[in-house]
Amino acid sequence: MSLEKDSIIESLNAMANPINKLGMSRFGINTATALGISIPEIRQLAKLYRNNHELASELWSSNIHEARLLACFIDNPSKVTEQQMEEWVRDFNSWDICDQVCVLFAKSSFGFNKALEWVKRESEFERRAGFVLMAALAVHDKKMKDDFFMEFFPAIEKYAFDERNFVKKAINWSLRQIGKRNLTLNKKAIELSFKLKNQPTKSAGWIASDALRELQSDKIQVKLKGKIKKPS
Repeated sequence: MSLEKDSIIESLNAMANPINKLGMSRFGINTATALGISIPEIRQLAKLYRNNHELASELWSSNIHEARLLACFIDNPSKVTEQQMEEWVRDFNSWDICDQVCVLFAKSSFGFNKALEWVKRESEFERRAGFVLMAALAVHDKKMKDDFFMEFFPAIEKYAFDERNFVKKAINWSLRQIGKRNLTLNKKAIELSFKLKNQPTKSAGWIASDALRELQSDKIQVKLKGKIKKPS
């Protein structure tokens, strides 16, 4: 264990908040190794260690919930490896860790392929990670072409039957985020949502109804139509 890692773990332990830890559990967060430190506090600490890939790896190996969150906040996306992604995804045991790490992974060069790969896995958090990657790419990758997002729709349709809470919410999230990128993807996401409504599962029905509520809303339609460039 490096001296820097030692110092950080000591700081995290000093910041532990048992009351916050109880609150985390009420939001469905796995607190088995948690200290009860808020995300804003962890992000503040992360400012001291930006783009430190090696330290991120050391912190992840600590198995402390907040240390793992700190790890994904300080890692350098350009140095993230495919092996690292596979090792970390197998460690996912809480939705917040999954979601925060996937924002990092979406900025790596492997995000698109891993999204399509991970949704095929049976593990709840690995499948969730695949769909969260889709959502994160939709939000953070401004240059990604529509055709790439179109490749996500078959997976959304195929796995919409999955009743597991953390999976169906991630599928819904990915569908909504893709459908908010532009009018073309919005139309395709709405069409897919209507297809999902015809599936004979409660999960698919919920995913579709919730997505349609947002994607067809006046707020989103006005916003997307405002993005169309007017001819000069």
